[in-house]
Amino acid sequence: MGSLGTAAIASMDKRLPWFRAMSAENRSWLGLVAQAGIAAFVDWVRHPERTRPAVAGEVFGTAPRELARAVSLQQAVEMVRVIIDVVESQVDELAAPGGEAELREAVLRYTREVAFGAAQVYARTAEARGAWDARLEALVVGSLVRGETEESLNSWASALSWTSSPVAVIAGTLDARPDGQTDGEDSGALIDDLRTDAKRARLDVLAGVQGTRLIVVLGGTDDPISAAERFAGRFGAGPLVVGPVVADLRSAAGSARAALAGLRAAAAWPDAPRPVSAEELLPERAMDGDTDARTRLISQVYEPLLAGGSALVDTLTTYLEQGSSLEATARMLFVHPNTVRYRLRRVTELTGYAPSDGRDGFALWVAIVLGRLAADR
Repeated sequence: MGSLGTAAIASMDKRLPWFRAMSAENRSWLGLVAQAGIAAFVDWVRHPERTRPAVAGEVFGTAPRELARAVSLQQAVEMVRVIIDVVESQVDELAAPGGEAELREAVLRYTREVAFGAAQVYARTAEARGAWDARLEALVVGSLVRGETEESLNSWASALSWTSSPVAVIAGTLDARPDGQTDGEDSGALIDDLRTDAKRARLDVLAGVQGTRLIVVLGGTDDPISAAERFAGRFGAGPLVVGPVVADLRSAAGSARAALAGLRAAAAWPDAPRPVSAEELLPERAMDGDTDARTRLISQVYEPLLAGGSALVDTLTTYLEQGSSLEATARMLFVHPNTVRYRLRRVTELTGYAPSDGRDGFALWVAIVLGRLAADR
């Protein structure tokens, strides 16, 4: 057994470049695995009453679990092939006279058991790694939903090999089953399907199910609305809200906050597109109590209107009160209709909202109301 073990290690060193490049500690562990494999084979041959060798425990149990990370399954197969070649090359010397064929058959049977044993070890490692990754992924998504931006978030994301940017968060609901439960109970399969869809689209995702909500962190696209359309079928029949694009995962808490606020307020706009941007739901979010939306409408709509002159606010409010009629607005303000048109164009230039559009007019009106309330307080 000693000479076979030495010959196997020498052959691995000669034939396997990755073995030569390994650290001395890992080479030593692999040497022990090779020797344990040969010893287990000899012991099995000595006891023919054993119908099946205990490969997984006797051979692979000699190495620490960390070795499975340093040696891939493909490398393990190559190592086993080298060891078997060494044993087969010495069958004529090892076998008793006339027992060469029997020993070769035993080598083949043992090789099969070693292959299954290696597959079993790596399958268990992969399952444990998958379960850990799933828990870590849920932890990252939960931290973003809670608004946590600690440095540990980047560490967790690095453990999941997340390096994508920019980032946006998608929030939606899950369909309820006839028994009243949600499909969240099958969240593992659902998240696997999402990951498959993302891989086809060359995107990165982190996903988590929280009660009746499905939260997806999307990385690698500047157009999250188009990307969200690919995943719309994985969500339930309710609204699907996409948060704003941010630079990286650590900034994604703001995108998650906006997406969830939009999801809560989306019921106020039944005809909203699906998916819909959280920015398009600013009026509904503000009326639902979202302080971020109120601040945005005041700072990006009301205050620029005030900076453009009091005439802009007066013209806009009159125009909205008169049912978006240019002539009625001009009569109420005692100005020419072209003056009204010019002022309304200025409103669009300053805010990005067109007063003649129904949704934009609603947003402008809500911004004015909120701005006036804030100024009064």
